Amino acid sequence: MAYIHDEYIFPNSIEHEFKWAGNYGARGERRAPREKATSEQIAKQNQWKKETEVRRTIKLNFELGDYWTTLTYPKGTRKEIREVKNDISKLNRSLRNKYKKLGIPFKWIMRIEIGSLGGIHLHMLLNQARGEPIDMFIQEKWHKLTGGRAHFERYLGDEESAHKVGDYLVKPLTEQQEKILEERGMDKSELSSYSSSRNLIRPEPIRKEYKRRTMQKVIETGEPPAREGYYVDKNSVVFGVNRFTGLSYLYYTEVKGGSS
Repeated sequence: MAYIHDEYIFPNSIEHEFKWAGNYGARGERRAPREKATSEQIAKQNQWKKETEVRRTIKLNFELGDYWTTLTYPKGTRKEIREVKNDISKLNRSLRNKYKKLGIPFKWIMRIEIGSLGGIHLHMLLNQARGEPIDMFIQEKWHKLTGGRAHFERYLGDEESAHKVGDYLVKPLTEQQEKILEERGMDKSELSSYSSSRNLIRPEPIRKEYKRRTMQKVIETGEPPAREGYYVDKNSVVFGVNRFTGLSYLYYTEVKGGSS
């Protein structure tokens, strides 16, 4: 088998995934014995996949200066999910028209969330329109639609921010949130997933398969190489064996710039 290398290229970083059989992927080595996954292990694996997918999607489509936005309703507001979706649809329609006039594609990714006291609010990451006060536009439109408010944070566009926002968009519901949804007879799937504009670029790997090389040097040194102009984020380096496929793996990220 030797090894398989999947490479995901982003404007400011490169993510690597290596998979191989045995210790190094050398001739004759075999994958480790496979185990049957429990429901908890499957849930954990699926959560990791969600976090990875949304993080990579964010890195491909959003940059420093974009808006991490929280849209709230007036205190005491109780709405059905279909009503909330209708509100956000109207806001997005106004934003699409605004961006179209500016000659800029409108990109967004969002999640509806219910607070610990039962109040519904929304979190949205959307691209900026340089030189235009989009935050003021959203504030005005959202207040007119709902009487609510919009709160803004500047998206920093780095690895930490992509992880933070991505994890927030796909975080599991808490027991308290599930209890509130059950009491109201609401479908929890509506509040446990994110939605996005159709024009987002989706992450696709560049895959290479090597038949005669092995992973021995990287495994023994514990230090993946970085290409010129990049450094390896040491916190991203993960070696292991997938108990369910039996394959060994290495994940790490190269970041554009100076040393870590």
